[in-house]
Amino acid sequence: MTKAPVQSSSAPAVAAFLLVAKKARFSPFVLLSLLFMLLFSFLYGEELSALIGQRGRPHSSDLDVNLSAGEHQQPAETEAGWTTKKKRWQGRLPFAMNEEDEDEVCDVFSGSWVRDEEAHPLYREEECPYIPPQLTCQAQGRPDRGYQSWRWQPHDCTLPAFNATQMLETLRDKRMMFVGDSLNRGQFTSMVCLLQSAIPSPEARSFEASPDQQHTVFTARDYNATVEFYWAPFLLHGLRFRIMNGPIEEAKEEETVWVSTEEAYGMAFRDMLQWVRDNMDFNSTRVFFTSMSPTHGKSQDWGDAPGGNCYNETAMIEDTEYWGTDSRRSVMGVIREILDGDGADVPLTFLNITQLSMYRKDAHTSIYKKQWNPLTPEQIADPRTYADCVHWCLPGLQDTWNELLYTKLFYP
Repeated sequence: MTKAPVQSSSAPAVAAFLLVAKKARFSPFVLLSLLFMLLFSFLYGEELSALIGQRGRPHSSDLDVNLSAGEHQQPAETEAGWTTKKKRWQGRLPFAMNEEDEDEVCDVFSGSWVRDEEAHPLYREEECPYIPPQLTCQAQGRPDRGYQSWRWQPHDCTLPAFNATQMLETLRDKRMMFVGDSLNRGQFTSMVCLLQSAIPSPEARSFEASPDQQHTVFTARDYNATVEFYWAPFLLHGLRFRIMNGPIEEAKEEETVWVSTEEAYGMAFRDMLQWVRDNMDFNSTRVFFTSMSPTHGKSQDWGDAPGGNCYNETAMIEDTEYWGTDSRRSVMGVIREILDGDGADVPLTFLNITQLSMYRKDAHTSIYKKQWNPLTPEQIADPRTYADCVHWCLPGLQDTWNELLYTKLFYP
């Protein structure tokens, strides 16, 4: 029997988000994507190249959003900082299958990896035509498959088996939207692969992308359900941020204030939470946060000689206390403080995938991906120089992220 899990008590940083809602509510998704991406861009160092725009989407209205600096007031600051605490939201979350009086709880994000060649992988790479060549590690020559056959086992319960048919029935007449960068596109692709296995007829499903690739839609026609991805480039980059009063092109140096990453995160996070309060119907919409995805670019982090990375790594990190240098605990603490304080009235479901993913230095695409540009002779001579230690092979780790999403959707 699977116990009903509880929100993790650890302190993660925000990396992405997911919405499950009725199809009628579209316009909030796009703005919320901008607000969410504002929170975590420094983690990967990519810059904003274009803002999300409305693209051709069936049965959706045009988006007209006015983002002004004075729309939402921040809570009053006390001498100890942002310490306002709000009453936690008390309603019943949509799609929850827990009994109202059920008191068994389990932290599904605290556990260990166990070998499970019988049930994992949950699908085969060649059976899912929607995986981009940047994530098809087997097709790109990876010789081993061991990274595919691990199952996440919480310490105090067992995750329910992912049931694609049940998920599709839950999504009937609804939309599930992933918003973020290429890592979140990977999680979206994983979800599509998990669901398409229950839709054997190619005529009963479709997969379409807008010309600019910002908006991708998987449609399960018999369910009138869509799983979607919106590409949201980053709005912040750096370790210190400048707060400007007015449009960026009119900002003057003497009128700006420099703040730390932690302060910038707190400000953006609170503004996002206020937008969610103003625009989301918590009785029909679920909002999920995914914590940051770790990288494995420094072999000295896990005790190997300096100069290495995830290249040629086929075993996971066994140290249960391992924490890579790419993940900032201070930012994670800020997010936890807000969620437990003045953001407690917003029923966000938090997917804390950071720690469990940190162990998986074996699961990256490394050199086994389609390269965007021809390799130089120097790169060919030293594969470590072009190994991708950010993204993950599919099938693989990101299927576990969706198993956890599935669990928290039905057992929040």
